[in-house]
Amino acid sequence: MLIFLTIAYYALLVYFYIMVIYILLSWTPIKNTRFYYLLDKIVNPYLRIFSGWIVISNIDFTPMLGLLLYQFVLSVIARAI
Repeated sequence: MLIFLTIAYYALLVYFYIMVIYILLSWTPIKNTRFYYLLDKIVNPYLRIFSGWIVISNIDFTPMLGLLLYQFVLSVIARAI
């Protein structure tokens, strides 16, 4: 069981970093590349859940909410390991 939790933790941690990279790249001109499109396909299923909840003057702050919730889940798994 401990091995499964460890593998799950590291897989979720990699996904967390992919989400951070996706969000940071969304503020750059790289947003129009195939690499960004690939990241969008990977990350969007999770971040789409939070889309449009906190929008202030055309800036969507919900990815931060999604990352905070995700980080909380990671910390719970890390404490279980």
